[in-house]
Order: sequence, then C-alpha cells, then structure tokens
Amino acid sequence: MQRACVTAGRPAEAVQLLAVSKTVPAPSVRQALACGQTAFGENYVQEALDKIAALADVRSQIQWHLIGPLQSNKTRVVAEQFDWVHSVDRLKIAQRLSEQRPAHLPPLQVCLQVNISGEASKSGLAPPEVPAIAQQVAALPRLRLRGLMAIPEPAGGLEAQRAPHRALRELLQRLVDCGLALDTLSMGMSADLEAAILEGATLVRVGTAIFGKRRPAAGRAPEDGPSAGPSEEPSVRWSDMPQDAPADAPRSLPGATA
Repeated sequence: MQRACVTAGRPAEAVQLLAVSKTVPAPSVRQALACGQTAFGENYVQEALDKIAALADVRSQIQWHLIGPLQSNKTRVVAEQFDWVHSVDRLKIAQRLSEQRPAHLPPLQVCLQVNISGEASKSGLAPPEVPAIAQQVAALPRLRLRGLMAIPEPAGGLEAQRAPHRALRELLQRLVDCGLALDTLSMGMSADLEAAILEGATLVRVGTAIFGKRRPAAGRAPEDGPSAGPSEEPSVRWSDMPQDAPADAPRSLPGATA
C-alpha cells in the first residue's frame, strides 16, 4: 500500500486498509486488532454477528463494515450492529437501514455499490442509476452517504485495471459537483491495489494477504468482496500498513495520477 501511495503521489494516510475477515475466527481478528488494524470487513451477516458478540469487550475499538450483499430481512440487525455498509444497491435497503438505525448510535456510514463493469454476475447499481439514488439516500435520516463501492471485472494489465476505477472516480466526482458531500471510494483488492490507489481509492480491501489462506464456508466461494473477484496473493505485511484514519474522518477526493 505504501509503495502504491508513493507511486500515486498520495500520502499513505489517504488510503484506509479494510481487513476482510470473513471466515476468519474471532481470535485472529483480536490478534489483528492488537497489531493496530481497526477496520474489518464482513460478507455474511450471521457470521459477523457471532464475531461481533465474541469481541464485545473491544467493540469500541473496532469498525465493522458489511461488504457483502444485504437482504431486506437482515437490515435491522445490520443497522443495529455495524458501523459501515458498502453494499447498498437499492433505495429500499437504504430506507430500511435509515428507519432501523437506533437513535442513540451515530449515523450509519453507507456507500452505494456500483456495477461499474456491467457484469451480469455482480450486484450493484448501473452507473446511470446512481445520481438519482444518491440524492435520495443522502437525504435519509440516520444515514451518512460517504461514497461509492465497486469490484471491477478482473483485468490483465495496469492500464486495463485503471479504466473501471477511473470510471468510478469520475462518477463520484460528478456527484460531488452536484453538491453531495462525498469522500469515499471503496475499491481495490490485492490484485488491483495499485490501479485503485492510482485512481483515487480511499479504502481498499485485503483479506488473505493479512490472515493467510482462508477455508471457505460450505457452499461459499473464497472471494474477498461482495461478489467474486480476483484471488488474493500475499502482498501486504503488517509493517507496510499505514495508520488507519478514523472511519468518519472526511477525506478530500483525489485526482487521477498519470
């Protein structure tokens, strides 16, 4: 991450690391927390709830991010237990999260999931749908719309990888130009980390490079995001990690790096 930030001419603290902890046991999350990692991404709601309960004694130190698909019948527990939801892909889901977020908690931080590559196998809003939905979600109480999330289609070279990340950044910039106070681009995993950071990612997802190869739950593929993505290769060490910024700290939207 630090090398990618140097190449992009961006400070390391401009990019937050989200440790993807799906199928990782709670003791391993606790160990990562002790090493300084505070933001953890989960795909499966019930698994995450079990982990949150097991780590209740350190709840105030952890930011729990839902990065997997969210069904309507799970919105209440997600609204009650999570800090972030990256996978809002329908207005109905956002409305339910808004209605069900407890008043004593801070606003739930949310991102709209965008199917930036137009893949039939992936969830997410089509880019033309985003502006209208973003305006509606931004107006909902007890939510704070932070930005956009996507998992682009795997591509072979750096320039090909950059193209969909650039498209997401440009879409976010158009929303900002329309008056929305957005600061988050949730994009990039180990295989396309450099491309994502070059194109302005503020939050990147890394799983097996932190926790090692995981054993997928029965019937689930070993992906590191809301939909199947590139396989993770070890490329991040604890010594490489920048200090995480607070989950609600505004970040300026970076421009592209040539």
